[in-house]
Amino acid sequence: MDRLAVIGDAAIEVIAASGLRGLTHRAVDRSAGLPLGSTSYYARTRAALVSLTFARILELDQVSPRPGGLAESIAGYVADALGPGRTRMLARYELALEATRRPELRAQYDSGGAMIRRLAAEVLAAAGSSSPERHAALVVDWMDGTIFGALAGASAPPSRASLVISAREILAGIGLA
Repeated sequence: MDRLAVIGDAAIEVIAASGLRGLTHRAVDRSAGLPLGSTSYYARTRAALVSLTFARILELDQVSPRPGGLAESIAGYVADALGPGRTRMLARYELALEATRRPELRAQYDSGGAMIRRLAAEVLAAAGSSSPERHAALVVDWMDGTIFGALAGASAPPSRASLVISAREILAGIGLA
């Protein structure tokens, strides 16, 4: 794994555990097991470190197709986000809030969101969606809301079976079931 990925992964862990206030070059160095000063060599400023972290989140979000049907793939992504990807999602939500206050991060966040919706629209178009962009927005918003609700404690984490049922209902609502 390259050094930027190691730093990005460690920064994700730091943000998930301590929030953005805990994100320092030293904290990332410690989390990554790197010599002090390593992170600041690659990301000179805190803004550069935040940007690097967000870029790593987007890189990790590039998922490959999952076996099974579309509903199973959608449910699998959400289940993974609540399990092995939990720290990444916590860091993403911290950065989403930070993006409301920092225009330079807002642009990066919006670009990443557009990429995710574009990929979802391509998948839905291939599945026969009559309005892939609009349907992608609905599906992605459902996924994001489900993940956020479970991570923030507003709702209990759903089972994979429950996620598949919900994904099928969403897809049926847009004419893809």
